[in-house]
Amino acid sequence: MSVPRVSVIMPNYNHANSLRRTIAAVRAQTVPPHEILFIDDCSTDDSVAVARAAGVRVASTPVNSGPAAARNLGARLATGDVLLFLDSDVELAPTVIERAVALLDERPETGAVCGMLDDVPLERDSLLQECRCLQAHYWRISSEGVVSFLFSAICAMRADVFAEAGPFDERLRETEEVEYGQRLSARYEVLLTSALSGRHRDEPRLWPLLRKVFHRTRLRVPLYTKRRRFAKGFETSARIYSSVAAAAAVLSLPVLAAGAVLALVPAVLLAVSIGLDADMYRFVFRRRGIAVGLFFTGVQVLQNTAITAGAGVGVLQWLVSREFRGLYDQAPRLRPLTAELA
Repeated sequence: MSVPRVSVIMPNYNHANSLRRTIAAVRAQTVPPHEILFIDDCSTDDSVAVARAAGVRVASTPVNSGPAAARNLGARLATGDVLLFLDSDVELAPTVIERAVALLDERPETGAVCGMLDDVPLERDSLLQECRCLQAHYWRISSEGVVSFLFSAICAMRADVFAEAGPFDERLRETEEVEYGQRLSARYEVLLTSALSGRHRDEPRLWPLLRKVFHRTRLRVPLYTKRRRFAKGFETSARIYSSVAAAAAVLSLPVLAAGAVLALVPAVLLAVSIGLDADMYRFVFRRRGIAVGLFFTGVQVLQNTAITAGAGVGVLQWLVSREFRGLYDQAPRLRPLTAELA
């Protein structure tokens, strides 16, 4: 039996600083890829020059269009039997292609296999970034198994399955993988597995991180309202309540001035929030110690507050905007293919 040809599709926007490592890791795989398709989404740094210097073929979107459009362009140019979508700021472990091919061969009912992100960042740009990696890692390992959420940072699927399920929705910039996962999981299993892993260079700055979390949550509202269910795995009911409790703790801070008894309210709400995801906090404190654990807790409170705010704004938008309610009603659209490999 011949080994499937694997096309590695790397959507990219302004990750020049990571590319030497991430491209080298693809080339160092125990089963080499059939091709590497580097799809640049109109970066403003020297990503294209770095990729070309590394010897990979480059295609560019006509205008900055988001990761969905970049992945679709890569899929249309790919000639392999298996598509491995890989974010350009993720450094793969050396056996990812080998294990992804084996899993897809062993599990014909599986439409996509998705990998884990390590708890250590690709490069440590800030303590905030390390906290983000810890949280993303723990939420993934605690959700290992069949999910309905596509983890597109490391994701392999057969080319014929991608053709059957259709392209990523290019109208979506923050939730395209959530929509795709729910669409794909209606036909196939989506497997999240620790057999595939890589190190990620996550967001190192607080405000961009909170803004991203806010908008991703806001844009999930019409999808979950339409499907009448949350994604399977990762987004558990306990974590949703944990976010609400954390936001309530922040909003209740003014009662600290009202006396000793009322001052307990924020503390109790914070304790409830932590308790609802207690295993994650224990994991972080064991791995990184008390100082990092306390900093992590503060970052999580802010992220949970942004999640709750995003959900609240999303619900209000859903109530008043027909266009927002119908965000996921249309079939995914493809932009004209105007870019060629160079």
